[in-house]
Amino acid sequence: MAQYAGRGVHGQTVEVIARRILSGEIAEGATLNIAALQEELDVSLTALREALKVLTAKGIVDARQKRGTFVRPRADWNLLDGDVIRWQFADGADPRLLDKLQEVRAIIEPAAARLAAARSTPEDVLTLDAALAEMTEAHGDPSAAVAADLTFHRALLAATHNELLVRMEVVMETGLAERDRLVHGRDSDDDPVPSHRAVVDAIRAGDESAAETAMRDLLAKAVRDVEKVRGQKGSQ
Repeated sequence: MAQYAGRGVHGQTVEVIARRILSGEIAEGATLNIAALQEELDVSLTALREALKVLTAKGIVDARQKRGTFVRPRADWNLLDGDVIRWQFADGADPRLLDKLQEVRAIIEPAAARLAAARSTPEDVLTLDAALAEMTEAHGDPSAAVAADLTFHRALLAATHNELLVRMEVVMETGLAERDRLVHGRDSDDDPVPSHRAVVDAIRAGDESAAETAMRDLLAKAVRDVEKVRGQKGSQ
């Protein structure tokens, strides 16, 4: 996934404008004041234009003669783009977006687990086992726990041997990471390994129904974990 924040002036310019648009600070349909942006951000016109090209490619802005550069309707944005998803989490976990991504996961990952049970190779299972080991070692370390969980779910998609499903990691990984930071970033004795191991054991056995069921159980637990954290925040 492209991470423009680390790409110097160009990346920072993309990030600033994108976040303003996705947060609603710059509204849909608004025409951008290029001269004002250039002065405020203290960048060259070339750098600003290059940044706008990135946002144009993602369907967020467009340009027309006499109208100038403007923000396109949200319906035109490439909402499945990894950067677009990430920018929407720039100011913290968005509950509505987390819920939408959870719905996407509920549609994709149980089916992916079923396919993995039917198609996985011994090497795929070894990769999943390694991800489980990482999760065990990461217990108590929120950052490591997030990384290990992402590794597991990427390995699951890879085990389907469906290149289109593998690409779905771009859609899911940012939302999954934000969900994990929300849950693992708080004091918790919860151990995520058993629910993930149940999926791997079913895949190892080639039991498609059990793999799908185990993944549905894992996702249901993920929803409960988020709701628990939300409840704790609401009572503070």
